[in-house]
Amino acid sequence: MNALFPALRTRTDLPALRFGAETLTYEDLGRAAGALVTPILGAGRVAVWATPTAATAVGVVAALLAGVPAIPINPRTGERELAHILGDSMPGAVLAGADDVLPAGLADVPRIDVETAVDHHSPVSAASAFSGAEPDDPESPALIVYTSGTTGPPKGVVLSHRAIAASLDALEEAWAWTEDDVLVHALPLFHVHGLILGILGPLRRGGSVRHLGAFSVEGVARELGAGGGTMLFGVPTMYHRIADALGDDPALVRALGGARLLVSGSAALPVHDHERITAATGRTVIERYGMTETLMNTGVPVGSRPRPGSVGLPLRDVELRLVEEDGTELRAYDGESVGEIQVKGPNLFTAYLNRPDATAAAFDGDWFRTGDMAVREPDGYVRIVGRKATDLIKSGGYKIGAGEIENALLEHPAVLEAAVTGAPDPDLGERIVAWVVPADAEKPPTAGELADHVAGLLAPHKRPRTVHFLRALPRNDMGKLLKKALPEALHG
Repeated sequence: MNALFPALRTRTDLPALRFGAETLTYEDLGRAAGALVTPILGAGRVAVWATPTAATAVGVVAALLAGVPAIPINPRTGERELAHILGDSMPGAVLAGADDVLPAGLADVPRIDVETAVDHHSPVSAASAFSGAEPDDPESPALIVYTSGTTGPPKGVVLSHRAIAASLDALEEAWAWTEDDVLVHALPLFHVHGLILGILGPLRRGGSVRHLGAFSVEGVARELGAGGGTMLFGVPTMYHRIADALGDDPALVRALGGARLLVSGSAALPVHDHERITAATGRTVIERYGMTETLMNTGVPVGSRPRPGSVGLPLRDVELRLVEEDGTELRAYDGESVGEIQVKGPNLFTAYLNRPDATAAAFDGDWFRTGDMAVREPDGYVRIVGRKATDLIKSGGYKIGAGEIENALLEHPAVLEAAVTGAPDPDLGERIVAWVVPADAEKPPTAGELADHVAGLLAPHKRPRTVHFLRALPRNDMGKLLKKALPEALHG
C-alpha cells in the first residue's frame, strides 16, 4: 500500500471525500482509483483536468498510487499557456471527469475518463489494485505543478513523494491534525493549497474533506455547522467575505465559533479581517506560509495566542534564514530588519522540469531563494512584508515592506481594498504609491488624508506620496493580488 495513504487500507467504510451530494468512502476511493491504475501505468506522466470535483481527487490519488507523476491543469488555462504546459511536460494521457468538455488543445492527448461511481461487487479494491504498483523510492516524482508564470513561461515544479509526506506530516504536528478532523474548503484543485493541503492532507491523516465546489458564505456555515466540519481552509478574499457577513448571520458566527481550526493562506490576511472574525466568533484565524517549490515552510501552531500578520514559526525539519542583498545572513530578531527568506529541508521540490538553469539559479548552495521578504520577531515568529520583486520599496535610505502600509491603509474606514507599490523617484530613489478601492466610490478619502493616516500609524517616511483610486484590485483565481496589472486596472 502506498505510504502516502495508509487509511485506504484501515478506514475503508468511513467517509473520505464529499463534493456536493457525492460522497466517497475510503473503500469507494480505493476502488475508483484502483480502476485507473492499469490504464495509466504506461503513460509516463498524466495530466489531470483539475475541476473542483471528486473526479479530480480520484485521478490524482490513482496517479500517486500508481507511481505516475500527475500534472494538474487549471481548467481556465488559456490556449497559449496550455500549449506550453503540454509541450513541456508531454503527458501520455489526460484524466478527466466523464462529463468534462476538454479544449481543442488536448485533442491529441489520449483521454481516460474518471468514474467515481463504484461497483462494490467488483474484485478491484484498494488492497488488490495497488499491491506492488507504488514507487519504492520516496524521491520519485509525485506531482508536477506549474507556476503562475509571472516572470516568464510557467515552470513545472517537480514535487516528490518525500516532499509531500514531509510537509503534510509537519502540519499534523503544528495543527494537531488527526483522523477525526473534517476539513471544509472551496479552493481550486490545481495548486498546492487546494490539492495537496486540502485533499491529500485529510486523506493522509485518514480524515474527511468536504469540498464546496464553489465558495459561498452559506456553504461554509452549513458544513462547519450542521455538517460537522472542524477545520476551514481559505484565502484572504474568502475570509474577507466571511467577515463582512458575520454581523448579519448568527448561524455563521456559531459555525465558525465551533470550528477547531481556521487557516488562511496564499496571501496575507489583512489585520482588520483577523480582528473582525475574532471579535465576532472568539476564534483566531491562523496563517501559514508556503509556495509551490517548498510546500509549507512555516505555520502558526494551534493554540497560540492571536498573531495577526504573522505566518508563525518554521515547521518541523524546515530551516529558515533571512539574508541581505549581498547574501549575508541577517541574524536580527527585532521585528524591523528586512531580509529575503531562504529555506531548506525535506519539503523542497526536486527541480524545475527541463530547466536545470532555473533550478540552479533558485538555490544559494542548499538554500532555496524564495524571493519573499520578511522580518523576525524576538520570539522567532516570521512576518512577511512582501515579494522582493514587487513589495520591497527602497525610499530615502529605508527598506520598507509594502504589506505593513497596506494593512495601515485598510484600517482607514473609507478604504475597502489597498495595494502598495514603489515607483522611481529622483529624490527618494523610490516613492510609495497606494492603489485604493474606496468604501464609497462617490466619497473617496483624499490622498493627504490617507498619507497622514499612515504616517500616524507607522512613521512619516512610510506614507504614500501618490494615491490612485480604482474600482477593484486585479486578482488571480486564488485571490492573489496582481500588482503588475495595477497600471492596466487604472486605465481599464
